[in-house]
Amino acid sequence: MDYRRLLVAFLLSMAVYLGWMALFPPPPPPGTGQPDAGEAVAPAAPAEPQPPAATTGAPDAEATPPAEADAPAGAPGQAPAAPLPPVAAAREERVVVETDAFRATFTNRGAQLLSLVLKEHRGPDGKGLDLVRRRAGQPYPFALVDPSGGALPLDTALYAVERAGTAAAPEVAFRYRGPEGDAVKRFRFRGEEVFDVEATVVGTPWALLLGPGLRNPTAEEAGSQFLQAAGVYKQGDEVETVVPKGTWDPVELGGGGLRWAGLEDTYFLTVLVPEAGGLEKAVFRPVLIEPLPQGGARWVPMPPKDEITGVQKDYPRDFLLLFDPRGDTLKAAAYWGAKEHETLAALTWGLEETVRLSPFGFLARPLLLALHWIYDNVVANYGWAIVLMTIAIKLLLLPLTHKSYVSMRKMQELNPKMQAVRERYRGKLKDKQGRPNLEAQRKMNEEIMGLYRSEGVNPAGGCLPMLLQLPVFFAFYKLLFNAVELRGAPWIFWIQDLSAKDPWYVLPIVMGATQFLQVKLAPMSGDPMQRRIFQWMPVLMTALFLGFPSGLVLYWLTNNVLTIAQQAVYNRSRGTDAAGDEPEPAPRKLRRKPTP
Repeated sequence: MDYRRLLVAFLLSMAVYLGWMALFPPPPPPGTGQPDAGEAVAPAAPAEPQPPAATTGAPDAEATPPAEADAPAGAPGQAPAAPLPPVAAAREERVVVETDAFRATFTNRGAQLLSLVLKEHRGPDGKGLDLVRRRAGQPYPFALVDPSGGALPLDTALYAVERAGTAAAPEVAFRYRGPEGDAVKRFRFRGEEVFDVEATVVGTPWALLLGPGLRNPTAEEAGSQFLQAAGVYKQGDEVETVVPKGTWDPVELGGGGLRWAGLEDTYFLTVLVPEAGGLEKAVFRPVLIEPLPQGGARWVPMPPKDEITGVQKDYPRDFLLLFDPRGDTLKAAAYWGAKEHETLAALTWGLEETVRLSPFGFLARPLLLALHWIYDNVVANYGWAIVLMTIAIKLLLLPLTHKSYVSMRKMQELNPKMQAVRERYRGKLKDKQGRPNLEAQRKMNEEIMGLYRSEGVNPAGGCLPMLLQLPVFFAFYKLLFNAVELRGAPWIFWIQDLSAKDPWYVLPIVMGATQFLQVKLAPMSGDPMQRRIFQWMPVLMTALFLGFPSGLVLYWLTNNVLTIAQQAVYNRSRGTDAAGDEPEPAPRKLRRKPTP
């Protein structure tokens, strides 16, 4: 076995893997629909969030005290002898709930969530990140909609507001009973990014709305190949995704085995965990995001595949997520926040599986814990934490790389003898008719294997240690690709976001230069084709990394610098050894005396 071919295969497979991940970063296989990459949604208008415009008149009566409105009329087991009095607010108001993790803003018109700002994460404006996508005159999250996603009259009603709970665990309830219907919504906040939702509607079919969209990405973020927007759910023990691109029909999930469902992108998640037995079904309904002439956007139902217009084909796509209750009441827990593995794992719902660490998750999770430890205990900068983590990985794998270099060095020294054997058999490998001479090939291979044995060389010794390192490198690569900790995390100078590409392309170009130097220092074979392949690798890697997040490029650059230092040490050691070995003097030829 020729180690050079294994090495070329290793490098090419690595380049193909990185290129594929860069061009087509796949979510896990969807449970339905085409498993295509999710298309990022274009950002909506930068206007302040506005509640849906009223389409019906709202009652002007004063809100009834809570004692007179304990439950909606007609609630099970509480059929009143006489009609209950109406419950409504006199005017629209904003209700703000603040916890340690976020600041949520509701409107009592329809009891909808206008904004949920995460305090520990920054948006494009440098302020807290709002997970609610802005929209123009359409229902916001937790609106009551019909089965097709259209607004119900209850969405325009003015609900009476009741506050309860404590400062650490606030509660807010919205009640309405009047011409538009009969409904109650309660939100109980536990702290962190978790809160409970309870909705009761009497007398009309309804569903609870999430989406469309997640946060308000900039144009650059919306066009990024690394923003993987999708619907996500857990059915039984399996976590599945469904992507907007390629999905034309609603994706309906029965409530029996559905543990949770939500919307996600690479770094954030909004999900509802329904109470067991309380959900009839959940539906991911695909929609088109249509830009408006006056600015902003609205969603329109997805037309049939054969009826979509040329203009509509270019519209971004997204999902409405509808939760259809089993009965009048739906109870659920909600998580709105970042996809931090440790936080999600502590919730015991399996949400940590939305952090894509496969197929090397068993390696990526310890690496993630180690990265957090370095950040918390050594240096509070994720850029330098990546550098230190890369050094630690390099030291950990040093025995394997040492063995690989020693084997490659022996193979390089043995190469002239191998070429001599091949040259000797070159004219014997085919007969006069051009057919392969199997006997000659067998003898040549036996002589080459004899050289391996006599010199104590393993032909695969140079590549196998490198192949064993691949799971560790790819696990760290996958970790950095999905780590929300890198989002908005600065390193030095112009690198102010390790999850975004280098705006000046300095890191990728320097990385390409180190890749070129690494190839120059590495032992090279005498095969011209293989030499050309190695020489083109830096160009290919530089092109791949131009659009990669800066954290990934920093990792690869650091690894290249360490590899160059290691190669320089080995090359210097080899030169010292060669200088210290004095060549044996050539035997003197004795001149024969002439015979007299």
